[in-house]
Amino acid sequence: MNNKPSVGKRALSFLGDNLVPIMFIIICAVCIPVSGFSASYLINEIVTRMGRNIFLILCLLIPIMSGMGLNFGMTLGAMAGEIALILVSDWQIWGIPGVVLAMIVSIPIALLLGFFCGKLLNMSKGREMITSYIISFFFNGLYQLLVLYMMGPIIPIKHSSIKLPRGYGIRNTVSLLNMRHCLDDALAITVGGVKIPVLTFVLIGLLCLFTVWFRKTKLGQDMRAVGQDMDVARDAGINVEKTRIISIVMSTVLAGFGMIIYLQNMGNIATYSSHSQIGMFCIAALLVGGASVDKASIGNVFLGVILFHTMFIVAPSAGAKITGDSMIGEYFRVFVSYAIITIALVMYETKKRKMKSRLGLQLQADQAAEEAAGKAGAQG
Repeated sequence: MNNKPSVGKRALSFLGDNLVPIMFIIICAVCIPVSGFSASYLINEIVTRMGRNIFLILCLLIPIMSGMGLNFGMTLGAMAGEIALILVSDWQIWGIPGVVLAMIVSIPIALLLGFFCGKLLNMSKGREMITSYIISFFFNGLYQLLVLYMMGPIIPIKHSSIKLPRGYGIRNTVSLLNMRHCLDDALAITVGGVKIPVLTFVLIGLLCLFTVWFRKTKLGQDMRAVGQDMDVARDAGINVEKTRIISIVMSTVLAGFGMIIYLQNMGNIATYSSHSQIGMFCIAALLVGGASVDKASIGNVFLGVILFHTMFIVAPSAGAKITGDSMIGEYFRVFVSYAIITIALVMYETKKRKMKSRLGLQLQADQAAEEAAGKAGAQG
């Protein structure tokens, strides 16, 4: 008997598993010609955004591997990176040395924030995503208190250019003009009019290699075991709570590095808002690439950045051409960002419930078979 699924069933399964990427490919295919942008302009913009965003999104892979879902708490790492950049700006250390120093300064801050986040997530097993989302709001309040009132009176800030006129607190925007594109311009090459930030992509490549290597280590295998079944992992002698905390701490530290790379590309820090939506957009981009709550790969990151940011580039122009109002495109891309996350979470929950239902039916069938076999044996 052939149990191999038919071509139609396999096609439907593929469509169900890749619905979000397929939707975005269609959206981009429609919007690109309407937007009127040239191929060289689009490729240049996409390459720039890949260098700016991929490192940040890669930090989401480790918590997914350890079964903690989409880490909205990566915002804590972004805050650590911003605090480090504010301090480095006050010390007037610019260029690549400033970026390296900011990364070093961000590590202890991110370690502390990640540890607290991991501890709290261990108290809410099974509800990590919503908990990490609320934790990011809580720590955002502490961040605002730190930069608005404590920087100046408690944490020394020398340069008035980054302080508010009242003498303490940080201005709404901190200029990183002397640091702007310092990574992107180092070793950069131009191919066919497209600037390729080689050093930035080298850093991204190193993180990809680290992720691949880390999955094969003892700790990486422990995280995968915890992600598959915490009870089985605990029975195997793995310290589940400690392993989960380590995964969140690693993600938070990497998010701090990614935020520093992101802001050196932007050339300024929007002190009170740079981090506020970064987690949402990174998670949306990852989901666009075909990732799910419990499974994600490096390929999903690259595909997601290309599709998501292509839509971000062409949507305002396409909206202006179609409706005469470019704000329609702005509203559309923000709406789509939240819609993607909603669709992906609903699909994940639906799939999980179907799997539980199948397992339940299989268990009932096995029990019925055992009872029938027992009765047949008794009669014999």
